[in-house]
Amino acid sequence: MKALCLVLLAWSACTAVGEDLERINSCSTKCTKGLQCKTKLKHYLFPPRCKNPASGLSARSVFKNVSLSAVMSCRQRRDCTLHLQIETLINLTDSIHGLYICTATPATFSRCQIVTFSKASRERMSGQQVDVKNDCVDLQPHQQVQVTLETWPPLCDITWTGTYQAPGCLNEDLRRNIPECITGQLSYKDDPQKKELSVVVSESLDDKNYNLRLCKKSTICFDAGAKVVIKKEDPVKRAILRYSLPLPCLCIEGWCDMIDAPRIQVCPFQDRLEELWRGITFDPLEQMLQWEPACPVAAVVSLCQKGPSGACSDLSHQSSRRVGKEKVAFAEVDPHPLLCMKFTVKDQSWIRCPFGQVGLPVWQATFSEGEVSVFSYTNATFLLEVCQQSKGNVLCQPYTHAVHVEPQQSVRLNLSEDVYRQNVCLQMKRIDVKFSVTSRCFQPGDKPPAAKSVKKELADTNYSLICISAGVTLTVLIALGLVLHVVVTAHHKRKQKRKATYLAVEKQTGEATPGVSLLFMR
Repeated sequence: MKALCLVLLAWSACTAVGEDLERINSCSTKCTKGLQCKTKLKHYLFPPRCKNPASGLSARSVFKNVSLSAVMSCRQRRDCTLHLQIETLINLTDSIHGLYICTATPATFSRCQIVTFSKASRERMSGQQVDVKNDCVDLQPHQQVQVTLETWPPLCDITWTGTYQAPGCLNEDLRRNIPECITGQLSYKDDPQKKELSVVVSESLDDKNYNLRLCKKSTICFDAGAKVVIKKEDPVKRAILRYSLPLPCLCIEGWCDMIDAPRIQVCPFQDRLEELWRGITFDPLEQMLQWEPACPVAAVVSLCQKGPSGACSDLSHQSSRRVGKEKVAFAEVDPHPLLCMKFTVKDQSWIRCPFGQVGLPVWQATFSEGEVSVFSYTNATFLLEVCQQSKGNVLCQPYTHAVHVEPQQSVRLNLSEDVYRQNVCLQMKRIDVKFSVTSRCFQPGDKPPAAKSVKKELADTNYSLICISAGVTLTVLIALGLVLHVVVTAHHKRKQKRKATYLAVEKQTGEATPGVSLLFMR
């Protein structure tokens, strides 16, 4: 959790990412030339009482152009520390002998120091404006510091207070040089046939091991594979990470092996949105069509009917859902080959037709010589429309029939002569469910997959289920037989051992031992 907080804080820093910080060799206090000053740490549990300032003195007249900034001191490459630099101009008077500086961070005590001016130099420069610069306050990335400046000795109401927000690890200079911010750099090559990512790590800490893993990015990054540790002694920092699907939220995450280490994430497949439209399921008993996103995505999911040109028209406004991370479910769906799911992200859309690949329609109809035959595997009610085709257009008349079909039954319907003698075609739509499509207009003689072949496929399916059930039963019987065999064998071995013991005792004593005989006979 601490590591996560550090990552979030780092990424919320507002300092320019390309800004380099000023370098210092070591921390110090510097004053205007001619003003001799020295610093010592000092903190009073009970601060000394302040004195009334001379007439005309105020915080604004004493402290001028106060500035707070971060500077960096480095011992070696990728081993630097941050310091807070405090600089101010002071209008020096006889009553001001120095500067009292206190800094405080959340959940810590104040840290104070006194910058004193030598008597001779301050008397010589009294009445002048002098510059004081101190950079000996330690600072952490993205740390908030409250700074208080007072005169020394304290003059009542002559106080300046300000707050400084240190740059975060988003700053490139910090990411290159501050150990707490160094994440390393990741580069990779994808082998889609092997489904492997070859990852190379550079710019990491030389004295630390390095961790790599695949994770699925959401609010946090969840494990999507085993962690790989690259040893600090390895001359080439390389690892192979294997994946199952190239999902857009699948990322490579790396971090140095230390407490609260910041992490870097690279997502190789972030543009592969088409990989998300998998995992559509249908429950035939509940007539429930469902889809759950493998990654968080701001998408609109709708049900549509696929036309001859490939375009998909939404069924109704009720079939449209906005999603992010949650599962989408549509109840009372007719599993027709033309019924599809449409996924829309911004101005892109993808169509997936889960029932078009099954090859086993739930219902079908034939139209021949004025007679319509409707077959259905489920209990269903249909609306039959008689339409007339003219120059590619289909005009449906208000002449309709409602047809109810029992499961695995056929219903025949005779049309009146004034209907079937015209140049007509028929359209059908299931009306006992909430989401259904209208069949393409079929003419007399059109022959969709025959009911007999469909029944044969169903019989084959049932036969497969019977075989599976028989296989499961046989497996259970075999398992029970093996258990029984183990029990019998163990019992037989115990009997043999008892018998051997009995014979040995009898041989030694020359007479039977009743207790042993009894044991053996049991």
